[in-house]
Amino acid sequence: MRTLGVEEELLLVDSRGLATPVAPLALADRPDGEAGARLSAEIQQEMIETQTRPHTDNDLILADIVAGRQLADALARPHGARAAAVAMSPMRLRPHVTEDPRYAKMLERYGLTARGTLVCGCHVHVAIESREEGVAILDRIRNWLPVLLALSVNSPFFGGADTGHASYRFVAWHQWQSAGPTDLFGSVEAYDRFERLLVDTGVILDKGMLYLDARLSHKQPTVEVRVADVCLDARDTVVLAALVRGLVDTAVAEWRAGIAPLPVPSAALRLAEWQAALTGTSGSLPHPVTGREVPAADAVHALVSHTGAALAANGDLARVREGVSRILATGGGAGMQRAAFARRGRMRDVVASAVAATHELGEEDDDRFVA
Repeated sequence: MRTLGVEEELLLVDSRGLATPVAPLALADRPDGEAGARLSAEIQQEMIETQTRPHTDNDLILADIVAGRQLADALARPHGARAAAVAMSPMRLRPHVTEDPRYAKMLERYGLTARGTLVCGCHVHVAIESREEGVAILDRIRNWLPVLLALSVNSPFFGGADTGHASYRFVAWHQWQSAGPTDLFGSVEAYDRFERLLVDTGVILDKGMLYLDARLSHKQPTVEVRVADVCLDARDTVVLAALVRGLVDTAVAEWRAGIAPLPVPSAALRLAEWQAALTGTSGSLPHPVTGREVPAADAVHALVSHTGAALAANGDLARVREGVSRILATGGGAGMQRAAFARRGRMRDVVASAVAATHELGEEDDDRFVA
């Protein structure tokens, strides 16, 4: 069974619900020799990234996700902040770029895009045996990634207003030059040529700025799927991770059986992603196989069916079916945020509800925060 790992980017908010730049202070208080989930800085000081250890068992992934959220929260609290798993700040904000030579170079080069983009995503890493296998996987999962985005949507509000999107993070993130889907590669050589071509343009600084929906990791032998919002409910993050591993296993089986990937143009995938970001699971989506418009729930069920054998082999099928039913019923993080706002029409309630939901599986929280 393949190992997998999860990275979550969390927003730090103060008692008014405003994003607050305390990550450097919080991270300075990290315990030495962290066991379990690890924490690191991100481009903005209002964010902290958590990383699980690699596991084959999704119960252990969930435990690390919860531990990472708790640790980030515990380190933020002495500085008047809480950690919230929301993909964008529901309230107005002014980001503060983390002091780092690379980030400073990005700020100088890319102006407002670097200065103003504060988005929190979820990245899932799945182990691969070779780069050849990895490229075969990328070619065969690309048409399913919009469905993963639809299942993760968690950024309907930004700057104090409803954006009309279920994932406005998708819109903000795609200001970056290299974000989005790719065409088919067919070989490691073609993938490497693609990377060199983009870097050689001089438009991006290096391979680290290849912000693709899915890519081969530059640091470890994994496929890294980066299309999703950070999920509000930690259980949804595990559903996402299980589906990504299921897609990887299914893609490898197809590759070994000589089944060619679907030749879907990247332009069509961009449309599918845009629609997923607009309505999440509550509207329609292009079907991942036929490309025709269908209810989003049909596209989701097609994904579960497509990966069903792999999910069953990994022991994830029941968890995924239960989680998908929950997400379809609630609308995921976007639906939960909008429900919180609908109760009293207060954006601070959205943030307070998000803080509570972020840590629902952990210890009891002070419900007076962001009252």
